[in-house]
Amino acid sequence: MELKLINNEGQATASVSASDVAFGREFNEDLVHQVVIAYMANARMATRAQKGRSEVAKSTRKPFRQKGTGNARAGMASSPLWRGGGKTFPNSPDENFSHKVNKKMHRAGMQAILSELARLGRLQVVEEFKIDSPKTKQMVQKVKALGFDSVMVVTDDVDENLYLSSRNLPHVLIVEAQHADPVNLVRFPNVLMTRAAVKKFEEMLG
Repeated sequence: MELKLINNEGQATASVSASDVAFGREFNEDLVHQVVIAYMANARMATRAQKGRSEVAKSTRKPFRQKGTGNARAGMASSPLWRGGGKTFPNSPDENFSHKVNKKMHRAGMQAILSELARLGRLQVVEEFKIDSPKTKQMVQKVKALGFDSVMVVTDDVDENLYLSSRNLPHVLIVEAQHADPVNLVRFPNVLMTRAAVKKFEEMLG
């Protein structure tokens, strides 16, 4: 598989040979969907809590007599049918939202995503991606010079300058190859990799 290599001005200068296993796999939409959904679900935390009918502060006394009032029968005010009563199926902070995805499936899903990005021209390669000082302005200028408005940059090593200069930019994400996730790879319109990051992906997914 040949990936387009660009210079610091965003112009294509050559191509980089990449493994067909990692960057030339056939796209499987169902597999990619499953991997993306599982990643998002596994990042979810159970922070909601509701009270059931046994937990609400209500008396267990019968609200009114069984017959003769014209109302429907009622046993206690904590009934879910009553205002202020307990929830029928309350949310719990112990809920588990995680999805199980086998390592083989995750690897295949990442291969399919990278391969589709390469086929669509959304994946490009640069020799290296560095800036001289931790300045957000320099990062904005560098990204614009490469011809991107929104980009995910994958490198083999994120130094302090890259981290500090990009953390306030919502349209720029810089990650190391081993921390690249399927959600952001799909979400960003452009993905820029260093040559070393391509080799890293070949090692991880090959």
